Amino acid sequence: MSLRRICEELECSESTAKRCIRDLRDRFNHPIEYDAERGGYHYGKTSDIDGFELPGLWFTESELTALLTMKELLADLQPGIFEKEIAPLGKRIEQMLAASGVEASEVAKRIRVLSVGRRRVSDSVFRVVADAVLARQRLEFLYKARSRPADGEQSRTVSPQRLAHYRDNWYLDAWCHDRNDLRIFALEQIREPRLASGVAHNVDDAELDRVLKDGYGIFAGDAGNTAILRFSPERAQWVSNEKWHPEQTGEFLDDGSWRLTVPYSKADELVMDILKHGPEVEVLDPPELRERVASLIAEAGVAYEAGAMMNRKGMKESA
Repeated sequence: MSLRRICEELECSESTAKRCIRDLRDRFNHPIEYDAERGGYHYGKTSDIDGFELPGLWFTESELTALLTMKELLADLQPGIFEKEIAPLGKRIEQMLAASGVEASEVAKRIRVLSVGRRRVSDSVFRVVADAVLARQRLEFLYKARSRPADGEQSRTVSPQRLAHYRDNWYLDAWCHDRNDLRIFALEQIREPRLASGVAHNVDDAELDRVLKDGYGIFAGDAGNTAILRFSPERAQWVSNEKWHPEQTGEFLDDGSWRLTVPYSKADELVMDILKHGPEVEVLDPPELRERVASLIAEAGVAYEAGAMMNRKGMKESA
């Protein structure tokens, strides 16, 4: 590679490029040589080293997270017909991690990706659903929505659009022929899936993105509601760095608390995220969301009080 091209690629002066080459040679033992006949620099041949990488962790946060997530998913893979073909992928990922200058075993030991709340999907269900998605074929199954358990199982016929992995769980984006609309189905709630006759109805990508983009939980579908939450100063430092929604806004108030404004469509998952912060968060708006959260907190208090009374009664009887 000529010095001129190096300067162009690095967008630097000749003196800076020469200094980089000198540092690679002297500090990192890279056998870079200059070939006068070819008018450029190249790596000299060595008998014991095939390649060279600078030491240190080169990966960005997103790159490292992606690699470690892939490695964990592969490690969790059940034995199957492609076990031998897929196994080399794990080794290749380890090699990529090792390229950062750290031993692969040390990376795995020192950096962890922990899955929380993963719900198990049977391999047979996943295979049938994935086949339908990729083959663009209609799918029939029994489904029990977690949000409406009283409704029981219902038969659904859908045109699968895509699979999504969200919060460690798998979801199916599909056009539901029974509801004549786009719907999101949790794979662990699907039973007895089977390929149905007929080519899948195809939904335009722009329409999918409009309705389902980032469309899981608190922002599934068109966000027609806006929640305003106030977090205590103690919790503000944490929540201010969290991303609840792509279009959220937030600001620190004079007392150090954090006011978060977040659009949402369905409140179920938003309520769960609010409740996990306990007394450190208050719903300011809308009133119906505030009342729902307050009601759940009150019900929890009643349940705890009832349990405490039973414990006190049991202690008296045993005494």
